[in-house]
Amino acid sequence: MTTNVAESVTNEVEKLSNMPLDKLTEHFISWVTSYGVKLIIGLLVIFIGLKVIKKVVNHFTKFLEKKSVDITLTRFLHAFVGISLKILLFIIVLGYWDVELTGFAALIASGGVAIGLALQGSLSNFAGGFIILLIRPFKVGDYIETGMYQGTVEEIGLFYTKLTTIDNKLILIPNGTLSNGSLVNYSAKATRRVDLVFNVSYDNDINHVKNVLNDIVKTQDLILYNPAPFVGMVAHGPSSIDFAVRVWCDSKNYWTIHASLLEKVKIKFDEEGINIPYPQMDVHIKNN
Repeated sequence: MTTNVAESVTNEVEKLSNMPLDKLTEHFISWVTSYGVKLIIGLLVIFIGLKVIKKVVNHFTKFLEKKSVDITLTRFLHAFVGISLKILLFIIVLGYWDVELTGFAALIASGGVAIGLALQGSLSNFAGGFIILLIRPFKVGDYIETGMYQGTVEEIGLFYTKLTTIDNKLILIPNGTLSNGSLVNYSAKATRRVDLVFNVSYDNDINHVKNVLNDIVKTQDLILYNPAPFVGMVAHGPSSIDFAVRVWCDSKNYWTIHASLLEKVKIKFDEEGINIPYPQMDVHIKNN
């Protein structure tokens, strides 16, 4: 096929070179009349079309921003709509120029298959990113846990999502993994429950322990009282009695209350003489 095209071009060039000047001028005028005007009109349509597409996409982006659409989704739609409209514009112009689009479409399709096979993992991540943007299981600023990683969402890209851990490490997680795996969003709800269990010795007075824990709970200003806090015995362990403390709070205050309760319970137990059992080892020395 390439040889035939080359021969045709060569024959056409030889024909034009052997053509008299008046015939060549006539041939050029005929070509300009038939194709030159179409070429100029097509280029003009492309120039104006690109300007119009730019304005349309910008107006579309401003509309999404007014509707408070997620910034990542806005960027994705901005790029997607712009590229789609440009492809449509060029297809229309090629059709106007009487370009045979069947072979062109076949070339694009075969190229798409080859690229798809080469970028299978990346396309999976792209699809995962689109699903995340569509379903929105989390947003920028949420604290999430997935697999062995957890952190605050810094950015939701088309291929990767960026997390920042509590010790300021940056983690890039493929969107394909996020969309296909289990995920915990600790920021999805406005409130969370802090669950703690405290072990005390069997020698301690149960009512005394319960009263001390209730008094500690009442000193926590950030605790919510609807639902009401729970303090009570939950188990008889092998070497201890287990008391549970369950309190509700705003999600942003979870770790503050968690740490405060642990600290205050230890201090108060020491002051009140409440013993916390811990593993002990008895060593017997035999004198021979």
